[in-house]
Amino acid sequence: MKKKILIVSSNYYSDVSNNLEMGAINVLKEKSFDYDIINAPGCFEIPFLIKSNINNYRAFIALGCIIKGDTYHFEIIANETAKKIMDLSIHNLVPIGFGVLTCYNLEQALVRSDPKQKDKGREAALACIALLN
Repeated sequence: MKKKILIVSSNYYSDVSNNLEMGAINVLKEKSFDYDIINAPGCFEIPFLIKSNINNYRAFIALGCIIKGDTYHFEIIANETAKKIMDLSIHNLVPIGFGVLTCYNLEQALVRSDPKQKDKGREAALACIALLN
């Protein structure tokens, strides 16, 4: 039986992803869940890595950050990443905690990912665990 949770974390903004991972890992340890972590080069690749591992884990936590630039690229990546993660969860009936930040700048992302402030990594892990129960 699948026992572990897989954290799929985009390391494009490594300071942000490290914070998000710390928040999620702290929750998983507190709640005595086993976990693995794999890194995606960007948020757009997270759904592929979840799908590639869909039969090997009880649940997933998607972590990453998309920062708005000067073009429409931000909207495409943010919308399609969120849609595909939701599709994977619904079509495969597997919980996926969503911790992909969409921010206007790096400073905002650092605050939202900081385990001592907003701690969105923790929130994603708690949501994932709640769906398992």
